[in-house]
Amino acid sequence: MTNRKLAVLLHADVVGSTGLVQMDETLAHQRIQDAFRRFSEIIARYNGVAHEIRGDALVAEFARASDAICASLTFQSGNTALIEELRDQIRPIVRVGIAMGEVVVADNTVTGEGIVLAQRLEQLAEPGGVCIQGAACETVPKRLPFDYEDLGECELKGFDKPIKAYAVRLIPGDGIPESESPVESKPETPNLPDTPSIAVLPFTTMSDDPEQEFFADGLVEDIITTLSKLAGLRVIARNSTFVYKEQAVDIRDVAKQLDVRYVLEGSVRKSASRIRITAQLIDARSGSHVWAERYDRTIDDIFAVQDEITLVLATEMQVNLTEGEQARLHYTTTSNVEAWTHWVEGLSFYRQAVTKENAARVLECWNRALELDPNSAALNAMIGFKHYSDARFGWWDDRETALGKARRYADRALELDPENSAANITAGLGLLMEDRYDDAVTHIRKAVQVAPGSADAATFACFILAFSGYSEEAVAQGERAKTLSPNYPGYYLGILGNAYRLAGRFEEAIDAFKSFHARNAGFGLTDLVIIYQQTGRPEEAKQTAEQLLSIRRDFIISAWKNTQFHADKKLLEADIKALQDAGLPMH
Repeated sequence: MTNRKLAVLLHADVVGSTGLVQMDETLAHQRIQDAFRRFSEIIARYNGVAHEIRGDALVAEFARASDAICASLTFQSGNTALIEELRDQIRPIVRVGIAMGEVVVADNTVTGEGIVLAQRLEQLAEPGGVCIQGAACETVPKRLPFDYEDLGECELKGFDKPIKAYAVRLIPGDGIPESESPVESKPETPNLPDTPSIAVLPFTTMSDDPEQEFFADGLVEDIITTLSKLAGLRVIARNSTFVYKEQAVDIRDVAKQLDVRYVLEGSVRKSASRIRITAQLIDARSGSHVWAERYDRTIDDIFAVQDEITLVLATEMQVNLTEGEQARLHYTTTSNVEAWTHWVEGLSFYRQAVTKENAARVLECWNRALELDPNSAALNAMIGFKHYSDARFGWWDDRETALGKARRYADRALELDPENSAANITAGLGLLMEDRYDDAVTHIRKAVQVAPGSADAATFACFILAFSGYSEEAVAQGERAKTLSPNYPGYYLGILGNAYRLAGRFEEAIDAFKSFHARNAGFGLTDLVIIYQQTGRPEEAKQTAEQLLSIRRDFIISAWKNTQFHADKKLLEADIKALQDAGLPMH
């Protein structure tokens, strides 16, 4: 049976093997075989598969170039030490080539252009050295302690176009990273979901320029947002995948932790008006590449590249698309590259702590973006969301002014695109503050409908539905948000805890609020005071109130009241009374 797939291929060869055999055939073969046996063991430690040994050559396959480099440098270091102890000249010095390409597996034999390329690159390596294809090199995280010598564009036999190549060495003084989770070579990894599910990891930037970090992070966030529109695909939220940023991770570990079958990783290099994006889709069951591509485009093509990537991902994961989803599977934030640049810079501040200062930086970036593209529904929606936050937390304008701005931006966004999830979220939040609960519920349900894979949409649905009298529906959305974002932020617990409380599920609410406080000191304590006071535990309520005041000395009930919304005003009155009875100050 023949199987074609994309992979990172390694080809290793012994330098001058014919001469070694002529010196002592038996001893030479013994030492060559011993060297490749040790290399094969190291390859397995780094999640690779040593397919075959061809006399004086070894062929292996990896899911990631970083693992192939680590395995190669680990072997070369140990092999050099062993060779130095030999007293004769029968020394099996090895060269290694690494390339990314298609491999054909048939009858336990591997062939294909990728193997040939790895072999040609191996011939460029110094004795005891490692040479890697430029395209594969771009997928290696810059945090790893490798030093690259640019060998230029190399003319290789059998290839029409020159191939960019690098010699790879370990930076002196650094150690070679160990595989975090050695995995035996198995056809499948158990306990991963059969339904399509994906985690998009932060893309590696090939520069220390912060602007390129904004660019790469924005690209990934856009891919996640677009994929979250598909009902037949579970997409892990950005909050959960970005915890792996700048970490050396094992793909199978990530897949297990996030309970996904597929992982997308990639890299971005931006230079003047050109971009180079590499992307690789990996099936965590086998550790093999399902799809990989490199895009060398002008910066103006960034939106087309995003559309290509998301469409290919949906196709490769065999997601069944409805007609409506096919229409929505396109990037829609803005069509203006300069506006997009301001948008992604604003996202970097938006994803930081919710403070007045960060909110101001977000608005500054997004307002510049909107000036360049006033007809962007997403930009109008998200600017409206920041004004809603101002209305709730009292940063700049009085509540009515801020709320008016939020509603105007939300209305404009809905006018431009009534199917935009962010527009419906912002509209729902604004309507909640206006005590228009039925209208708020209509919009938040729409937000979830058009972005069923969005953890943010689910958690805001939990927030709005709970206050609007739909507590059990709110709980379902809050719990779903946690499955979409296993590494969820602390405030998810606060929102879900409130839904539990209003649904009368007090013990679950207490657990959620205690966990919220453990992650963000002081948060969740107000709600615990209410629960304890209303369920006949006044001493615990009083102790928790004292704990709250020791952390948040400026806490007053009147300020807290402005952040709460209840369709049933009697519930809010009861909550205020509970806080007062526990000893918290009204003003």
